[in-house]
Amino acid sequence: MLIALIARDKAGALETRKANRDAHLAYIDTTGVVEQAGPLLDADDRMIGSLVILNVDDMTAAQSWADNDPYAKAGLFESVDLIPWKRVIGP
Repeated sequence: MLIALIARDKAGALETRKANRDAHLAYIDTTGVVEQAGPLLDADDRMIGSLVILNVDDMTAAQSWADNDPYAKAGLFESVDLIPWKRVIGP
């Protein structure tokens, strides 16, 4: 099941994002369920959130992944949405 995780950072949280980036990337690598990922950007190319496409068994697994992301544990996000997603274009 593909799930789009769309997270918006809290205002002024860029330093929290930077401080936890290595742990977040390691988590992505070790969990093995991320199909695609990258930061959301504002008009000035500053990171303001995340888009992560998860390939998991169910919504419970997606929620568990989101809850254990080092970014989430650091309190980076203002909001996190988990939305079932259907790939139409791309590998």
